[in-house]
Amino acid sequence: MRYAVYGLVVVLIIIHQDNWLWDDKRLIFGFMPITLLYQAGISMGAAFVWFLATKFAWPHHLEEIAQESPAQESPAPESGETE
Repeated sequence: MRYAVYGLVVVLIIIHQDNWLWDDKRLIFGFMPITLLYQAGISMGAAFVWFLATKFAWPHHLEEIAQESPAQESPAPESGETE
């Protein structure tokens, strides 16, 4: 599934190049230019692909490493100290 997500990202990159619609003056629903609707569809597709990426292609081994070693926190400055 990971490679399918990678493939979808490549497809989104390719179809985002919509040079063929720039001169099209059609309105969809009587008010929305077709180019704007196309870009809205691309954005919704990108959101869906990002969801799939976090679900299936997320590097879980990095989260396990981060949970095993607690982050070192810097001590808070005492009151009256200046940096």
